[in-house]
Amino acid sequence: MTIEPVSLTERAIEEVNHIMKNKSIPDGYGLRIGVKGGAGCAGLGYVLGFDKPKDGDITYTVENIAVHIEKKQTMYLVGLEVDFYEGADAKGFTFTNPNTADSNAQ
Repeated sequence: MTIEPVSLTERAIEEVNHIMKNKSIPDGYGLRIGVKGGAGCAGLGYVLGFDKPKDGDITYTVENIAVHIEKKQTMYLVGLEVDFYEGADAKGFTFTNPNTADSNAQ
């Protein structure tokens, strides 16, 4: 059974595919999702990037996109939903995690 701690919305999948196609992401790379520590009461933030799989990663596939997560960060990412928002006021990926106090950390 494959563990999929993070889900991607349809809009996020479309944007990741667009980036991979138009920004010359090398073959063998996938979407890396991780956490970064905040300062003080800021808590954790989430990071996205493109990377090759590494030892100690959990890797799974969502709509032909390889997703890589460091195994040690899984407990912070379980339940996370990655979406993509594009409006008149802002554009970018958003993160919703029902398991955190601030469920829409950027």
